Amino acid sequence: MTAQDSATHTSSIAVSSGTLLAALGVIAFSLTFPSTVWGLESFGPWSLVAVRSTLAALIAGGFLLVMRIPLPDRRHWAGLVVVAGGVVVGFPLLTTLALQTSTTSHAAVVVGLLPLTTAAFAAVRTGRRPSRTFWLAALAGAAVVIAFTVQQSGGALQTGDLYLFGALLVCAAGYTEGGRLARHMPGWQVIGWALILCLPLALAGSAVALAFEPVRLTAHGVIGLLWVAAGSTFFGLYVWYRGMASIGIAKASQLQLAQPLLTLVWSVSLLHERLSPAAPVAAVAVLVCIAVTQRARS
Repeated sequence: MTAQDSATHTSSIAVSSGTLLAALGVIAFSLTFPSTVWGLESFGPWSLVAVRSTLAALIAGGFLLVMRIPLPDRRHWAGLVVVAGGVVVGFPLLTTLALQTSTTSHAAVVVGLLPLTTAAFAAVRTGRRPSRTFWLAALAGAAVVIAFTVQQSGGALQTGDLYLFGALLVCAAGYTEGGRLARHMPGWQVIGWALILCLPLALAGSAVALAFEPVRLTAHGVIGLLWVAAGSTFFGLYVWYRGMASIGIAKASQLQLAQPLLTLVWSVSLLHERLSPAAPVAAVAVLVCIAVTQRARS
């Protein structure tokens, strides 16, 4: 094997590994909405978000302390603030508020616009311009998601949609900045330091929210809280940022086109929501769009 062949083989393995990690992140994220609904059985919306962030920060802090990880360079702190504001505080809070009035299936398909939003943020932030084929496939995937959303909601936006659209923007910014930072430090450290930044706010928020919102512990509620803290917020973001660092923000973001459809499966199996007959058609169309974006130049 020549040096060039060896380099190509190594690059191919890295891409495959990055795609697998990003896909694991998508699976973890797809369980977030059903877990949030379970968590709301035991906690109020503000309590759930605050306690979730506190637990995730304690997990991350434990890893950082045990492994004696030094503080990030000063130049990275501004980016970590964006990650913290977008994926640790903004997205969980806005989607939790939305899920008080929206079903998980409806919220999932609205947030299906996240891949296109993230790709747009990444193009502006990093200066990389994906190919026309990539954008056409991404827009087609977004169009499928929008059509599915309209079909599910009867053509009218719901109250929670304003929260969901806000969540799209802050999360896309957090994903983009986190993916950029993951090129300079391991992905788990990116989300770990972002969580530590939020710990004082999360502790104060937990104390205040728990004092004003009733707590009724149930098995579903506890499982939901533990998953959104350890599964979605820590593990999911860890593998997600590693995947983005390996295959690129824009390409990784398009794997999330599958997330709404996975969430629909969980909403039926775990929450017993009724699945729209259009779901299988949307699933095939979205998966085709994913395949095209993964092959297109980005």
